Amino acid sequence: MVFSSVIFIFVFLSAAFLLYFIVPKKFRGLRNIVLLIFSLGFYAWGEPRYIILMLFSIIINYVSGLLVDVFKEKHKRASLITLITCTVLNLGLLAYFKYFTFFAESFVKAFGIDITVAQILLPIGISFYTFQGLSYVIDVYRCDAPSQKNPLNIALYISLFPQLIAGPIVRYKTVAEEIKTRNETADDFASGARRFMFGFAKKMLLANTMGAVADEIFALSVESLPFDLAWLGAITFQFQIYFDFSGYSDMAIGLGKMFGFHFLENFNYPLISKSVTEFWRRWHMSLGTWFRDYVYIPLGGNRTSKARHIFNILVVWTLTGFWHGANWTFMAWGVYFAIFLILEKYFLKKLLDKIPAVFSHIYCLFLTTISWVIFNSPSLSFAFKYIGRMFSFGQITDRFVYLVIQNALCLVICIFASMPISKKLTQLLSKIKNENLRVLATDYPAGILAAILFVISILYLINTTFNAFIYFRF
Repeated sequence: MVFSSVIFIFVFLSAAFLLYFIVPKKFRGLRNIVLLIFSLGFYAWGEPRYIILMLFSIIINYVSGLLVDVFKEKHKRASLITLITCTVLNLGLLAYFKYFTFFAESFVKAFGIDITVAQILLPIGISFYTFQGLSYVIDVYRCDAPSQKNPLNIALYISLFPQLIAGPIVRYKTVAEEIKTRNETADDFASGARRFMFGFAKKMLLANTMGAVADEIFALSVESLPFDLAWLGAITFQFQIYFDFSGYSDMAIGLGKMFGFHFLENFNYPLISKSVTEFWRRWHMSLGTWFRDYVYIPLGGNRTSKARHIFNILVVWTLTGFWHGANWTFMAWGVYFAIFLILEKYFLKKLLDKIPAVFSHIYCLFLTTISWVIFNSPSLSFAFKYIGRMFSFGQITDRFVYLVIQNALCLVICIFASMPISKKLTQLLSKIKNENLRVLATDYPAGILAAILFVISILYLINTTFNAFIYFRF
């Protein structure tokens, strides 16, 4: 089940709100149980046979958190062994289900072995809930978060349906207190509903429209792909993945707020960045901070020699790329970004700071656009050929003109929606001293616009067959 579906919005979510808010606020434990049941049901709807796998992951992390907490004062070695065991089990499950088939097929192909490798179905959301569970145990070990004695609370944290299948990756310490003592308010519910509706519109109206164009172009023969269509495909895919994933994050954050949770932001207008370094401070921030805190810093971060620092960056970004999927293209995508992050760190940063902002912005957009070709390619050979076609140059084709004209309005909206115009306007209006006037100028117009876009998006959902969600498979 995905958020952008009729069954989720009109059946599942309606039932969840009804049963959740029927329970009096003072019965916090019972409300949590209702939310837990719906979260497990949400996951079981799409992966009924893998609900056992997620429950097993929950048990591993719950028991490990307790043992790490018990041992860390007087038996630090036992605490460390428990943490290592938990890490191996978590990553072992992820490696088996996500990467076993890929590596087995690569091995068979490399050595010319004539056998058929069994296909293992990837459990939905395993990359996200594995990282969440693992971060909980690590934070307990580091004394950054308290251990949780109630297994239902850990189960709710890991399985919470708003962020279960596609993030953002929520750290336990962010929601630990809210699991026990959150306060659901009408203002939070209204704010969360607006955020959900705007995210839904980004997904349905922008990401899906751009995705249809990108899919059409990437399906063409890459050997004869005109350069103008190659660029259009790359640009529309960049818009698709941004509005697809950021829209889903908006929906997740909005849903969380409606239930009283306050998740951290996952995107901060990354397409306005003026360097690759800045881009990755703004894009999928929960994943970036996860790798920073649990891989990069433990490796030594930048407090090492230059050679070791470069090695650390390469390791982190190779893993970041490979986290996205079992394909050499994802690893190459991660290494691609690692190279430019290293270049910016040691060579390009001073130059980028000196040149006019428009040129550094073009530089960043150019590099990220190329990166998404690698990301969206089925193979490295396809990616190299596609990028080559982008620089083949030639006459503007009729198909390019047709697609641009047909999608001109959406392309323009995507450009403006990727800039913080609404954020700046909201900040400006929020400075109005009169509270009633401030609410009238900010919340009401935003609510009306969100409702209109939501209705249009629902009509679009009912009448369209294209509703892919890119990060659903990660």
